[in-house]
Amino acid sequence: MRVIAILASYNEERFIGGCLEHLFGQGVEAYLIDNCSTDRTVEIAEHYLGRGLIGIETFPREDGLYYWEAILRRKEELAATLEADWFMHMDPDEIRLPPRSDRTLAQAFAQVEAQGYNAVNFVEFVFVPTQEAPDHDHPRFQQTMKWYYAFQRSFPEWRPHRRNAWKRQPEKVDLAGRSGHRVRFPGLRMSPEFFKMRHYLFLSAPHALHKYANKKFDATSGSQMRAQLTGLPLEGIELPSQKELHYYTSDDQLDLSNPRTQHVFASWIG
Repeated sequence: MRVIAILASYNEERFIGGCLEHLFGQGVEAYLIDNCSTDRTVEIAEHYLGRGLIGIETFPREDGLYYWEAILRRKEELAATLEADWFMHMDPDEIRLPPRSDRTLAQAFAQVEAQGYNAVNFVEFVFVPTQEAPDHDHPRFQQTMKWYYAFQRSFPEWRPHRRNAWKRQPEKVDLAGRSGHRVRFPGLRMSPEFFKMRHYLFLSAPHALHKYANKKFDATSGSQMRAQLTGLPLEGIELPSQKELHYYTSDDQLDLSNPRTQHVFASWIG
């Protein structure tokens, strides 16, 4: 069972090393599309070439904009040409997890395939800094940033929001049509057992400003909310209180209750 995660990055030096090491520990290889990062993202990633990272390519920027749809189309091409049994679309600030910690992601995908399914959905748990603990901009952020919320756009009914791992298909899949959130292809059979992901949106208010407010998105590529954050001042970033969030104890005990239907940054542009 060969699983390849296809990642895209732009200035993700805080996340790329830990993300890759986690994937390799889960039996998953990776391919990186870098969108002309100006920080150490590529330099860090290069250390993993031949050690689980099978390739790095540069995706050009135009007019300083982040063209998400074009990057997703490139991911569709890679999933049609790279040799693997399963593919996973993800970003460097995500930690993808099997349903239970007694198996790896690769083992869980093999089990899903043996059961006759060819796609997997991930339940999203979003970790954020808080008013009480606002700064986790350091290499140990996974150990210190313990507060999170479950995210589901269509609550109270749990619907696939991150159906972006799939068994290799004979024809190119459609990943860009739903902004990378829900892959589509003929004969799709999604596993009823959801996998999990820990998502680290930002590590401090200044990091949020750097990651979103100073990043210019192509507004036609499915990142309209993030595009509205461009130019946001630091004082416009309001962190949630720990009283509003769950406290992390283990991956097996991630709490689905009281999910949010909008991310914390939605209130910043309200």
